[in-house]
Amino acid sequence: METVKVVKFTKEYQDEVIDLILTIQQSEFNIPISKEDQPDLSDIPNVYQTRGGNFWIAIYEQQIVGTIALIDIGNQQGALRKMFVKAEYRGKEHNIAKLLLLQLISWTSEHNIREIYLGTTEKFVAAHHFYEKNKFIQVAKEGLPDTFPIMKVDTRFYKMGL
Repeated sequence: METVKVVKFTKEYQDEVIDLILTIQQSEFNIPISKEDQPDLSDIPNVYQTRGGNFWIAIYEQQIVGTIALIDIGNQQGALRKMFVKAEYRGKEHNIAKLLLLQLISWTSEHNIREIYLGTTEKFVAAHHFYEKNKFIQVAKEGLPDTFPIMKVDTRFYKMGL
């Protein structure tokens, strides 16, 4: 039985990453967002893989089934971004989201990041439960660091201390 591998993003995966994220946003959650609305997806190395940040993908049976990213926003703080898992790979059976989050947390300890913030939409109810189960606490928008990059679709925010 093949296991899930979580690896750092490389350019060869660019199109597949974009397709995975857009499919989940547009088709599954009906969020009116395009590739053009997310220029970071076309420039992952320069947006995410700098300073203490990175971008990872989960691969299962030669296909990308999940993504997660961390932006170093300074002051020993990071922003968790682009956490997506294909619908058929969500939940405890494959544990993809947990594996991705554990990779990100492991990375933060090596790169002196003490707090992780994230923004999400009200539509991602299952994601809210996942974050809360994994020690994130909800915070008000006003409680975010000034350097936190708020996306226009974000309406709910979380913080985790490490």
